[in-house]
Amino acid sequence: MRVITRIAFSFLVTFLGSTQGLLVAQVSDHEDNLSDCQNELKSCNRANLTDAESHDIAINIHQRNLANCRSGEKSCDRDQLTALETSALDVALHQANLSNCLDGIGPCDHLALSSRESRAIVLAEHQQNISRCKDGRQPCDTSRLSKQEKSDLAIADHQRNVSNCTDRIGPCDNSMLTPAEAKEIATAARALNLSNCLEGGSPCDQSGLSSAEARAMMSAGHQRNSSACMEGKESCDYSLLTAHEVIALKAREQRRNLRACRTGYGYCDPSRLTRKETPSIGAEPPPAVR
Repeated sequence: MRVITRIAFSFLVTFLGSTQGLLVAQVSDHEDNLSDCQNELKSCNRANLTDAESHDIAINIHQRNLANCRSGEKSCDRDQLTALETSALDVALHQANLSNCLDGIGPCDHLALSSRESRAIVLAEHQQNISRCKDGRQPCDTSRLSKQEKSDLAIADHQRNVSNCTDRIGPCDNSMLTPAEAKEIATAARALNLSNCLEGGSPCDQSGLSSAEARAMMSAGHQRNSSACMEGKESCDYSLLTAHEVIALKAREQRRNLRACRTGYGYCDPSRLTRKETPSIGAEPPPAVR
């Protein structure tokens, strides 16, 4: 009896194990098939889907097709759209085409426009051409401009050239300048060059400076270097300091070192203290702070 019971129990365990493995494999196969159907793969077997799964996949596929149609994808299948969706799609596509034509950006199908829209597009394209011509951008078709528009364009071209010559940005044709404009631009350029030289900026053309301006530039440069040395900046060139400035700088540094040693804040070099200063610090000066 015990032997029969053991055999039956062993058979039951084996049966349950194989059944569980089969169920796991079936679940895995079902999930793989569901994924294939969701991605519209040829390996999809719709017959193995539940009604709920088939319904959800159908909705997702329909919405994906609608989005493709809205974005102008070749994969769009208009036959799958409802009447309302087709109508809304036609309105959206027409509006997108109209916007492209009005803005001059993207594809524009003139044949899809109404007569009134076509007239508006002709006016918009004319204004876009005028704007490009005035800004010096391409394409610019001057043959489409009226006599007044060409006159306005010539004025815009002249003003742009004056601006380029004044700001030294973009192409500058000095031959197009009037004597008054050329004089004004030369004066402005000379003033800018002097300012750059005085402030140590760039570009600085020293050959364009008068003797007085050159002396002023040298003085300004010397003063900048003196200030840099007084402030301990890296740009300081000590070789350019006068004897008087060296004395003043040493005195300033002596005062700074004494203050640092007394307060314990800042770099302190006890060896640079004078005999008169040392007693005021004490036997053990505060540690240096670098």
